[in-house]
Amino acid sequence: MRIKIINPNTSIEMSKNIDLIAKMYKRKDTEIVTVSSQIGPSSIDCYYDQAFASIGVLKEVSKSVNEGFHGVIIACFDDPALQASLEYCDIPVVGIGEAAMHLACLVGAKFSVLSMPKSSLNSIQEQVRRYGLEQRCASIRLVDVSVSELENNKQSVKKELLKEGSKAIKEDNAEVIVLGCAGLAGMDKEFQNALHVPVIDGVVAAVKLMEGILDYGIKTSKVLTYRKPAAKPLKGFDKLMEDSVSV
Repeated sequence: MRIKIINPNTSIEMSKNIDLIAKMYKRKDTEIVTVSSQIGPSSIDCYYDQAFASIGVLKEVSKSVNEGFHGVIIACFDDPALQASLEYCDIPVVGIGEAAMHLACLVGAKFSVLSMPKSSLNSIQEQVRRYGLEQRCASIRLVDVSVSELENNKQSVKKELLKEGSKAIKEDNAEVIVLGCAGLAGMDKEFQNALHVPVIDGVVAAVKLMEGILDYGIKTSKVLTYRKPAAKPLKGFDKLMEDSVSV
């Protein structure tokens, strides 16, 4: 099976790390191709960033079937353009935020999300509600740094996130920790060893769930919510359609 992973931001370094982690956990017969969009922000910290990132995601999704991919993963915890991609695409599409939270529910009664920055609180709360997981989410614990700061100062940010993770377990009764950013990919085992609870990396969760979906031979239901959108003119859209960069 061939799976495309789309990094909705334009950070090549983050894409390379996402690709590395995905390939560590994929099956031997699974081919992973990770691409970084050239349309969108360098990092995604807010609603404004999500809106611009969605254009690049949809462009990559629209190419996927003709490129011979069997499934697509959107590698940003905010899952930008996920619902639109499910409408448009005839192959399965999984967001790492949704994948991580649902997988967390299979290994514990309550999960907490660790992420950044603090201004993303309402956005993540909306996500939890959209996926119907309010009763399963113990808390959302955030540190007030940007995603770009994470790339430049990982050790300091990890230290702060571990403090919040410990509070989530002791004060919020979280039984599972979800890492709420693709920039945290690969840190799950370190966090798990420190916190002594299951820790879910969204990139890994999405890869393993996508492999299961494809093995099972199921696709997105098109009967109502995610049926194909009607064709209509999109004025000026072609000007935004630049090539992506594979890593």
